[in-house]
Amino acid sequence: EENGHQNKRLKSDADEEDAEDQSKRSPKRKIVLLMAYSGKGYHGMQRNVGSSQFKTIEDDLVSALVQSGCIPENHGEDMKKMSFQRCARTDKGVSAAGQIVSLKVRLIDDILEKINNHLPSHIRILGLKRVTGGFNSKNKCDARTYSYMLPTFAFAHKDHDVQEEVYRLDKETLEKVNKLLACYKGTHNFHNFTSQKGPRDPSAKRYIMEMYCGEPFVRENIEFAVIKVKGQSFMMHQIRKMIGLVIAIVKGYAAESIIERSWGEEKVDVPKAPGLGLVLERVHFEKYNRRFGNDGLHEPLEWTEEEEKIAVFKEQYIYPTIINTEKEEKSMANWLNTLPIHDFNSSAAGVQANHKNSK
Repeated sequence: EENGHQNKRLKSDADEEDAEDQSKRSPKRKIVLLMAYSGKGYHGMQRNVGSSQFKTIEDDLVSALVQSGCIPENHGEDMKKMSFQRCARTDKGVSAAGQIVSLKVRLIDDILEKINNHLPSHIRILGLKRVTGGFNSKNKCDARTYSYMLPTFAFAHKDHDVQEEVYRLDKETLEKVNKLLACYKGTHNFHNFTSQKGPRDPSAKRYIMEMYCGEPFVRENIEFAVIKVKGQSFMMHQIRKMIGLVIAIVKGYAAESIIERSWGEEKVDVPKAPGLGLVLERVHFEKYNRRFGNDGLHEPLEWTEEEEKIAVFKEQYIYPTIINTEKEEKSMANWLNTLPIHDFNSSAAGVQANHKNSK
């Protein structure tokens, strides 16, 4: 037993000396990484340790961090050891152009190049900045901007026979879409827009700063448009359901009043648009930047110099994936066919009352 302890002690001493050597060579520092990725084929951003069948973006990222020598292998197994935090947990299939993760790494030479060498081409680290020791990318983030790219035939009225490639969005319909999207601005109870919250859960209240649909454009013969939404934070599926409900109204399946009704306590059937077109565009650190951005030690978390790289990545990996997948798998067209199945008129209470009456 004594020998066992002795061996353990010697081993841990050796480990410590090793670690000391390493840290003398390159000290550990708290940094943020600016990431872009195409989410197709991944089960979201967040790693599920112990579940290898569902591949996530973080699986590939952590593996690249270990292989490039930025973090020791055991930090890859236990991410708390490197104080890892992602800014947003993007869902299955969702892409990002401006995701931020914070973590402690060894600041090795040519760090970005070395990490990217171990990543697939559809995941890129586009920038790095030093941050304060206690920085946590999730808690310090005060707003997130997402975009949602969709074929405009999604807004064609249900009573019109639409040829998808020929359809073009007219001015009146776009105005109606924007009028509806603007209803979401402000603070509302979004419990009907996620499966995870009850109507009285205070965390179901969310603050939306802006939401609008831009001018349409044509790619590969199909007309697309991009909806932008900026909010403090979003719950699982919230944005896809916000967009799904607006599509249902514009197509003539649901009354405009359903938006207002969905913020009340009753359960409302809100359809969830496909994940394909959703992209985390950027995350905002306005409070942090005001406090630390100009203190002489830290840089503000702004990525003006990286904008060009972000734009190139979107054109190369994100937009083609959305467009080609839409053409091949018809995810929007197939989803639109499910809208008639939804019951937009009755509430849960109404359904129970009808059920009693029929008895």
